Formats: sequence, structure tokens, C-alpha cells
Amino acid sequence: MNDRLGLSRRALLHLSAVAAGSVVLAGCSGGDNQTDGGAGPKGGGKPTSRARKGSRVKPLAVPAKLKESPELAKLVQAGKLPKLEERLPKKPYVVPHNWLEPGKYGGAISTVTSASDSGTHAEFMYGHSLLRWLNDGQDIGPGLVESWESNADASEWTLHFREGLKWSDGHPWSTDDIMFWWNDMVLNTQHSEVPPDEARSGKGTVMTMTAPDALTISMKFDAPAPLTADRLAMWVKRGNGPGWMEPKHYLKQWHPKYNKSVGKDWATDKGLFDQKRAWIRNPDCPVMTGWKCKSYSEGRRVVFDRNPYYWCVSPDGAQLPYLDTLNFNVVQNPEVQKLQAVEGKMNFLFGGFTSLFLSDISSLKQAQSKTKLEVLLWDAGDGSGSLVFFNQDYYEPKMRKLIRNAKFRQALSHAYNRAEVQKAVYYNTGELTTGTMSPKAIEFHVNEEGKKVYKSWRDSYIKYDPELAKKILDEIGVVDKDGDGKREMPDGSKLVVRLDYQADTAPEHLHKNNLLKKDWDAIGIDTRLNPVPPDGFGDQWRFGKLMTNTTWETGDGPNCLVYPQWLVPMESSRWAPLQGEFYNQRGGPNEKKQLDVDPYKRTPPRMDAEPGGPVARLWKIYDQTKIEPDELKRHQLVWEMVKIHITDGPYLLGVVANTPYILLVHEDMKNVPARNELAMGGFAAPWIHPTPAVYDPETWFWTNPDQHTI
Repeated sequence: MNDRLGLSRRALLHLSAVAAGSVVLAGCSGGDNQTDGGAGPKGGGKPTSRARKGSRVKPLAVPAKLKESPELAKLVQAGKLPKLEERLPKKPYVVPHNWLEPGKYGGAISTVTSASDSGTHAEFMYGHSLLRWLNDGQDIGPGLVESWESNADASEWTLHFREGLKWSDGHPWSTDDIMFWWNDMVLNTQHSEVPPDEARSGKGTVMTMTAPDALTISMKFDAPAPLTADRLAMWVKRGNGPGWMEPKHYLKQWHPKYNKSVGKDWATDKGLFDQKRAWIRNPDCPVMTGWKCKSYSEGRRVVFDRNPYYWCVSPDGAQLPYLDTLNFNVVQNPEVQKLQAVEGKMNFLFGGFTSLFLSDISSLKQAQSKTKLEVLLWDAGDGSGSLVFFNQDYYEPKMRKLIRNAKFRQALSHAYNRAEVQKAVYYNTGELTTGTMSPKAIEFHVNEEGKKVYKSWRDSYIKYDPELAKKILDEIGVVDKDGDGKREMPDGSKLVVRLDYQADTAPEHLHKNNLLKKDWDAIGIDTRLNPVPPDGFGDQWRFGKLMTNTTWETGDGPNCLVYPQWLVPMESSRWAPLQGEFYNQRGGPNEKKQLDVDPYKRTPPRMDAEPGGPVARLWKIYDQTKIEPDELKRHQLVWEMVKIHITDGPYLLGVVANTPYILLVHEDMKNVPARNELAMGGFAAPWIHPTPAVYDPETWFWTNPDQHTI
């Protein structure tokens, strides 16, 4: 989870390319056919749903008649596999999307990714998740958990799991598998697993978790934990997100608690334990996902085949998945990826895992008659496009003071010709923005006030007005004092603004940086492009040595609080790294240490916020959100934080929000939703809203599966 940092897929994988032109996007959207009701509170507890209409999602009834893959049926007849009703839980999860049609079994997806790590492959599989986001994050539905409830203040949560769940090797699943992860990994200081966000209360303290029986988990917090359900749905568990369960019956043989012959290095990179639990690489490791690893070749190919015990069915009773196999070919070279796409050497592609970008649409469409690959576009849901943010904790005092001057950042924002970047880089897609959290976040749609707050943030410093920018700079003393055409610092010393970026960054960001440099040079700011070796970029940022970051996007959601790092500094990777680290250390063993040491020389580097300043005010409000059980009040607190971004910002200099992500879908493949079939047009950018897993690739099928095999 930690390596994702909440970034969008493009920001993380350096995805995209640059060209000029235009793309016409579909404008309408649909929604999942859900009904109100479902897993409500028990024992008089107050509902804690985060659904936009205040409802939970009612599960569909289990079909009266179930069916399975012909290949599995043969194994049953041969006595090599139990009957279907013995492999499925008592009440399997029925996938509810309204775009689904009955499918056919067989065939394979053959696609490419930029890397062979678990990040891309796990994103196709939601099977380890306790709860599931539906309707582009507007609702939360059941997953492995069949029902759940909390008490009135959301400090106690109870999860009820499906009866009869089984791992892919046929061994019964139980809450022992969760408690094994919790007690023997998370709470075991010898292992690197740490308590995830959903395991902490609003005070930041770790919950107490118990398993009263094989199907029930009890979570007790010392303060309200109102976002627990959201966080149980976010990420893909045992993938980009925290594990939440491990197959105890399989892994205990490499754990010293259960096998005394295991050496002391069991939890290190040299130990077998973590190698064995890596289900993406290890075909022997049991899973709860629709497909399980069949073979893994580092840097070349990963193949998954059907899990005969998968616990999900289609609305007509077909055990999923329909597809026999997923085949991921690793192609790191962007040009080779594009070449394979236009030559039809794949039958599906999600652009979020490759270097395909809007500039490639024309060539992809021209090749469509040959490749049969249709171009679909899903909304990204990001709030910025290629982002620029200054380091509020820059090490040099004079420059840090200027960066923290909101007028300086406001002037540079008004000098930014975003419309030019939108045209040149994003084909006139998306909406111009100052830079915000996701425009799809629930806080900005819950009512008219939320919509107004979002628009105010989006438009706050969006106006392209170089003369206004110059006037503001003049007012704060950033003027050309020596007549060389370049503005100096207020004390007359040289002013240089660096656009720092990783040297291997994508063309999207490079093109934007060049256009931004031109704009800021035009108002007298000496702006310089500064490529930085990728290996050292993160450390330089955390130590305050870099002035800007110019290659990320704000890709979080479906609400502003499940991953609020862009909104409020609380760790060291974003716009106030040392202040964020100071917050991160609160309540920990280092909180009171080294307070007499220079903040930049502390371990880790950290500094307190200025009393009464914007960061201190953001922290105070955010701390209230963590213990506020009333959803509308939490929304209102988010709006208060947004207002600080408006009055004291901008902290995020975006360009366009909600640009599209490309999908290539073979014309013979069905049940892949188009943009107009999705509740909000798609939500493809955030890792915490796992795409395409949320759209259940297990339901996708071939009209002619015999023609689409590996």
C-alpha cells in the first residue's frame, strides 16, 4: 500500500504521451440498479452508511438455479472436484451491475502491463475485499462480509462473513485467517505488516479485534471510527492494500509460532514466509479471487486461471468467472506497447497500466478495422491533471517564506495558461481547474452547498491574467530591481523557481512543464526545468531540498477523508513534507524527541506548523472529522478545510480535472461497461477505488470463446 501513496495510475506509472488535437467524449452516465435497505444496524445502533442517498445497498437474491464452467463440470464428474453447491458459500455474492447480460464460459484475456508487480494484476480482482464500492464509489455493498453494523457513535463494528467460503485449494475460509494476519503478522513486531487506516480510531490508536466465532469479527475502538466501512472497501486487499487475511492453513508452516524449525529470518526478504504469501507470484498460495496464479515469469509474463471455489455468481446463477485465463505480458517500452496495440497483439487493454494516452487515440481508431479493438473512455475522476505543488517546507529560509506567501502562489496561478495545456496535452478534455481533490468526491455532490464549495475551489485562481499576476508580485515586492528582465526576491537577491521532476517522467508532464515555464518566464520569473534522478527524488523531497513536484495528480476519492493527504499534511510526500511528518509522528515514540534539534536534521526531518497558520487550522479540523459519526457534519468539516485551501492557497496548481482513461476492448468481448453505463462515467484514476476490479472483470465474456484462447 505505501508505495502507492494514493497517487493516480498515470502519476505512479509515468503513463501517457503528448500531442495536439481533440477528442469528443460521451456526456451521459448511467447507474447500477440497486435498491435501498440491506445491511442496516442491529441493536438500535445508528446507521453509519456513506451512500449519497443515505441508503445501504440491498444484495440481490441468490438465483434458484446455479451453473458452472463445463471444464469444472468435467472435473466434478471425474471425481476431482466437489460439486458446485459444495464449493460455493451458502449465500454467494450476486454481482449487481445493471449492464450485465448472461455470458459464455471460456477464452482468455491477453493484455500488456508496464510491470510484473502485483499492482496491476491485483487491480483486476476484488475477491479479497471485505466490502465493495459500487456505483463509482457512491455506495458500499457487501463482499466477503455479508452484513455489518456499528453502534451509535461508530466506535464498535461487527462484521458477519458468508457461511461456506473456501480458499482456492478447497480449504474452508474462516475468521482464523483474519486473526492470523492480525495477531501473527500485524501485531508481531518481527513482521513488516502494520495496522492499516481502518484499524485505527479517530485518535489514531489501534483497535482491539476479536473473532467471537468462525464467521464474526468484532472491532472495538477507543473513539469513533466512522470511516471504517469505506476503508474496508478501499484498495484491493492482499494487493495494493493491506492484507486483511492470509491462508493460515498454508502459511503457518513458514511461521515460527507454528513451526519451531523456522529460522529467525522468517520475516525478512530472505525468509520463505513472504515469498510463499505472494499469491501473484506463487501458484501454490491459496486465494479468494476469481483467478489464481498459474505461472509467473519475472519481467515477462504472469498467467492466472480460474478459481473453482470463487464465491461470486452472475444474476442468472453462473459461477464466475466466465473467462478461463488472464494473461499479462510485461512490456515496459512505451513504443512497443503502442505498436502491439495497433497491430492487435492483445484483445484487451486498460490504459491506466500502460503508456497509452489521448495522443494515441487516432492511430488506435485507424487500426480498429484490423484489430477489432474498440476505444472506450472511462472518466479518470482526478482533480488536477499534471500537477505542480511547491514545497512549503523548502530548506532555504528566504525562499520558504516566499513559497508560504499565498499571494506569491496566487500570482503564479493567474500567470498559468491552463487552456493552452488543456489543448496541447489533454485534447480539450476535462474541466479547467485551479487544482482540487476529485470532483467526484461525495462532499461535492451531497447537496447544493457541496457543489458550490467545489466550484469555488476549482475556480479560485483559475483565471489566466498575466497582468494581474504581475500586479500581485509587485505588491509583495517581487520586482525586477536590476533591470535584467527577471524579478528578484523582496530583499533584492536572485529569484529562481525550479520545476523539479523525475528524470524518467512521462511526456505529459514534460510538455506541461515547458508550457508552464514559458508562462512564468513571461511575467519575469526565472523558471528552470530541473530533472532529478528518480532514486533520490523522494528523499530530497522529504528533506526539503526540492522546490516543486511537477509529475503527480490528485487522484483520490470517493470521498475526501478516506485518503486525505492532498487536503491536509499528514505525511512527508506532499506539499508540506516536514509538517506532514510532524503530524505523522504524533502519538508515537518520536513525538517528543529531538525538539531541540534543527527540524531538517531530525530523524525523520519534521517541523511543527505555525501556530494559527493554515496547516495548524487544517490539522484541527481534520482531527474533528476523524471522530465525527454524523456524515453531513463530516462533509461540512471538509468544506471548512477546502475554504482554507481557497483563502490561503492554492497549494495544488492543477490544469484540468477528470480527463479520460483509455480502454481497448475487442468487439467480441461483452459486459465491459461503456462510460454511459457507469453511475458517474467511471472513476479510473485512484488506486483506492480499484479499477477495473470494481466493474467485476469476472463477468466479462467472449461471444466466441474458442477464438480467444492463449
